[in-house]
Amino acid sequence: MLEELHIRDLALIEEAWLPFEAGLTVLSGETGAGKTMLINALQLVMGGRGDAQMIRPGAASLQVEAQFSGELVASRTLAVSGRNRCLLEGSLSTVGALAERIGPCVDLHGQHDHQELLHPANHLSYLDRSAAESIAPLLEDYRSARATWQAARDAAEALSAQLTQSAEQLEAGRIALAEIQRVDPQPAEDEDIRASLPALENAEELAELTQLAYDALNAEGAVLDTLARAREALDQARRFDPALSEQQAQIEEATILLSDVADSLRDALAHIEHDPLALQARLDRLAELDGLAKRFGPTLTQVFALRERLAATAAVTENGQEAQEAAQAALTQARASLEEAARALADERRRQAALFCRRLAEAAAPLQLGSVRFDFALADLPFEQWTARGPQRLEILYAPTPESELRPLARIASGGEISRVMLALQTVLGAQTQARTLIFDEIDAGIGGAVATAIGRALKELSRHHQVIVVTHLAQVAAFGDAHFVVRKQESATTVTPVTGQHRTEEIARMLAGEVSEAALAHAAEVLASAGS
Repeated sequence: MLEELHIRDLALIEEAWLPFEAGLTVLSGETGAGKTMLINALQLVMGGRGDAQMIRPGAASLQVEAQFSGELVASRTLAVSGRNRCLLEGSLSTVGALAERIGPCVDLHGQHDHQELLHPANHLSYLDRSAAESIAPLLEDYRSARATWQAARDAAEALSAQLTQSAEQLEAGRIALAEIQRVDPQPAEDEDIRASLPALENAEELAELTQLAYDALNAEGAVLDTLARAREALDQARRFDPALSEQQAQIEEATILLSDVADSLRDALAHIEHDPLALQARLDRLAELDGLAKRFGPTLTQVFALRERLAATAAVTENGQEAQEAAQAALTQARASLEEAARALADERRRQAALFCRRLAEAAAPLQLGSVRFDFALADLPFEQWTARGPQRLEILYAPTPESELRPLARIASGGEISRVMLALQTVLGAQTQARTLIFDEIDAGIGGAVATAIGRALKELSRHHQVIVVTHLAQVAAFGDAHFVVRKQESATTVTPVTGQHRTEEIARMLAGEVSEAALAHAAEVLASAGS
C-alpha cells in the first residue's frame, strides 16, 4: 500500500507531501491545475519514462519519493542533463529495478488503458488473469512444451545444415581434424614449454650459479659451519646467562631453514638438464604447436574448440541417416507434447471465457450500463502462428442491450461506456491483481449524473479490498472518497492540499456548480450525504 508521496520540482509543483491511507482517496482540481502530474510522479518511481521537460522551470532537477508499507522506499531524481539517480530502500538502484520492484505494487489505469481495451490483442491476458488459478499452470506447461519443441526444431535444422555441407567443406574438415589429432596438443602445453626453455637454453650457467649458492651455504667454512660454531658457543654461554637461550634457539631455527635450502639446491642441481637434444625436441614441439595455432587458432584454446566441432561433424556425417532420423523423431515427439499442452490450455480457456463474460456483465450492471451482454470470439490459430501466449486469439464482444447484436467493443462502445467497462473489468480482475494500490486517472471522462454516482459507488466497493486512488472532475465520484486532496494552480505554482469538513463541502460545491454558493453548498451536502460521507 502507498503510504506517502513526496514531490519536488515536478512541472509546476515546487514541493508537495501527500500521506495516503487505505480506502478510497480522491484527487480533484480545476482543469489545468496539474492533477495528472501526481500520476506522472508515481509513474517515475514505478520505472516509467522520464523527461527533462517535466522539471519545474528554473530548477536543476526533480525528485519523487514514495513510501510503501513494509518500509519499502523508492526515490528517483531526474536532472536537467537527463541523468537519472534511483534509490531503492536506501541503496543506489536502476530504473529497471524500480520497474521490477515498485511496478507490481501499483496498478495504474488511465485513458491509455481504455484504448488498450479496444485492442483485441490484449483481451486474452484479461481472461488469463481472471482465471489465473486454473489457466496459469496450463499456460506454463504450454510454454515449457513450446520451448522443448523449439529446441528440437533448432537441433534438427542445425543437423540438416551440417549434413548439407559441400563435399569440399567436409573434406577440408576431415583434413584439419586429422592434422590436429596428429599433433595432439594438450591444454597449456605451449605455455609449459616456453616456461621451461630458459633453464634448458642456459643449463651450464644455471648449474654454475646453483652450485655457487650451494657452496656458499654448505661448503667447509661456509654459512652452515659458521652457524654451528655460533650455536655451540651460545650453548656453553647460556650456562652463565640463561637469557641467551632465546638467541641460541633462533640460530637453531636458522640452521634448520638453511639446511633445507641447501638440500633443495642439491636436488635442483641433480635435475638440471645439459642435453642439447632435449632442448631441440622442446623447440621442435613448440614450433609444431605454434604452427597448429597459426592455422586453426590463433590460440590452442581455439584449436581445442575447433577439434570438438570437427569431431562432432565427422560423427554426424558418418551416422548422418541415423542422426537425422533421431532428430526428426525428437521433433515429432516434441510437437505432439506441445499440441497436447495446447489442447488442454485451449479447453480451459473456453470453459473460463464463458464465466469471465458472465462476471463482467454482473460487474457492469451497477454502472448504469443496462442489460449489457458480453461474449467472446475465441479462435484457434494455425500451428505456425502459435506464440508464447498460446494457440488462440480472443476478442471480447459487446452488446448494449439484450436485443443488440454482439459486436467488437471498438465498433459500438462510446467513451463513457468504455470507461465503465474498464471499471467492471478491474472489478472482475481485482481478486487476481497482485497490486494493493489501484489508481484511476479520469476513468469518469465523458459521463455524469447517475452514471457518475454508480462509478463512485463501484470505486468505493473496490476500495474494500484495495487501496484506490482516483483522479476525478465529478463531484458524484469525489463524494465517495475516504480522503480528498485538492490540486490548485496559484500564479506560477501548483499546490496539493487535503480537505475535510466544510472545506471538502466547498470543493464538492465547486465541482458541482463551478462556484461556492449557498445553493451549491446545499447540493454538495446532499451529494455527500447520499454517498455516506
